[in-house]
Amino acid sequence: MKTRFTDFHPVRRDRLVQESRHDAYKVTHKLPEPTVCPQCGAVFHEGRWQWLTRPAEAHEEMCPACHRIQDEYPAGYVTVSGTFFKDHREELLQLARNEESRTKAEHPLKRIMKIEDQDDGIQITTTDIHLARGIGEALHHAYQGELEYHYNEQENLLRVTWQR
Repeated sequence: MKTRFTDFHPVRRDRLVQESRHDAYKVTHKLPEPTVCPQCGAVFHEGRWQWLTRPAEAHEEMCPACHRIQDEYPAGYVTVSGTFFKDHREELLQLARNEESRTKAEHPLKRIMKIEDQDDGIQITTTDIHLARGIGEALHHAYQGELEYHYNEQENLLRVTWQR
C-alpha cells in the first residue's frame, strides 16, 4: 500500500513574488509618533514625514534625508551642461531651486544636497530619485534640449542628464 504525504504541496509557479528593494536609508522599524528630526525639524506623523510644528515630548531620530546628506550619499544626480547653460547659468539654477522648494513643501525628504561646478556645467545631487527626475523634466519643459535618464535599480539611483 502507498503512503501519502499529508504535508506535501506542489510548487505553484503562477504567483508573482514581490522582491523587496533594499534601501539603507529607509527606516526598518516603526517610528514612535511623533518623531522629530533634530537637524531639519521635520515631524514623522501619521506614517510620513511632514513639516509641522515641533510637538512637546517628541521622540528624536534623524530623517532619511538628513541621514543621506550627512553620509554624502545621494539618490539622484542631475547633470546640466551645454552652451545654453553657460549663457543662462543663474536662470537654470533658479529653476532647479524652485522645483526643490515646490516639492519639498509637500515632501520633506526630497531635497537638493549639493550643487557642484564641473568642467562644462554643474551637477546637482538630491536625496530622492523623484526630485532628480522632476528637476530634469522642469528643465526640459522650460527650455527643451536633450534629456536622458539612467536608473540603477540595484542601488535605487537615478542619473539625469540635460543639455542644450
